[in-house]
Amino acid sequence: MIEADGLTRRYGDFCAVSDVSFAIEQGEIVGLLGHNGAGKTTIMKMLTGYLEPSSGSVRVDGVVVEQEPLEVQKRLGYLPENLPLYPELSVMDYLSYTAELRGVQPRTAVANAIAATELEEKALEPIATLSRGFKQRVGVAQAILHTPRFLILDEPTNGLDPSQTQHMRELIQRLATTATVILSTHIMQEVDAICDRAIILRGGELVLDERLADLQASDRYRVRTAPGHNLADLLAADSSVSQTRDDGLGSWIVTVSGALDAATDSLARHVTGAGWPLFELGVVKRDLESVFREVNEESRDAA
Repeated sequence: MIEADGLTRRYGDFCAVSDVSFAIEQGEIVGLLGHNGAGKTTIMKMLTGYLEPSSGSVRVDGVVVEQEPLEVQKRLGYLPENLPLYPELSVMDYLSYTAELRGVQPRTAVANAIAATELEEKALEPIATLSRGFKQRVGVAQAILHTPRFLILDEPTNGLDPSQTQHMRELIQRLATTATVILSTHIMQEVDAICDRAIILRGGELVLDERLADLQASDRYRVRTAPGHNLADLLAADSSVSQTRDDGLGSWIVTVSGALDAATDSLARHVTGAGWPLFELGVVKRDLESVFREVNEESRDAA
């Protein structure tokens, strides 16, 4: 559905995005992550045709964005971080106006968008009087009026309370049954909850692009035995163990290769075979926040 090939964007001597490539399949929900200034917004603008790349290209649904930006934009729903709202208009009038701009029949399109975002009770109220959360929902409503083939959502749950956030997550998952979704957010739990993949940027460069299931898989164990026993020395001759370190909290972190079931059995045999007590043996779970931190620390060390 979306193919970015060598995307680069420069502003004079400053390179905001450098040689970024990825491909996103139909129906995927992809989290676009990175610190402020990492290049997320620049990439989203290039994907939409709003900003031309200095080099590289983008193809959306088989259409080259630089050659036919309007054709791509017909199939695109976009929610920027700064909501594109007219505060003096009512919700209904604003969405009707947006539907006309999109070339769709307002009556049906507006009714469907309002129902999907649960805006019925606010439909006739001026946007200026709405809370941040309701304004956010109006922003999403305008993005889905024309039943887009792909959606780019920049901080879609910004300002929502927990109940609204859960509703928004469910809405995004429903939208993904007919659209490809790119979700930019600073909230790791958001990506954990609804995304299939994570793309992480740092300093304008792509540093990670993996499915969440693979990303969160672990090859590390936490092993706790009695104080005074050096597990690193005990495991030094085991070729399946690539690293053993003391975590400073009374346990050892052991990095292994090969199947986890076999590693579990091997580690248990080592410890009990030496006559040591085995108080704990378990896989170290990785959440997205720890992966994000690891990737950024590795990139910083490499630089």
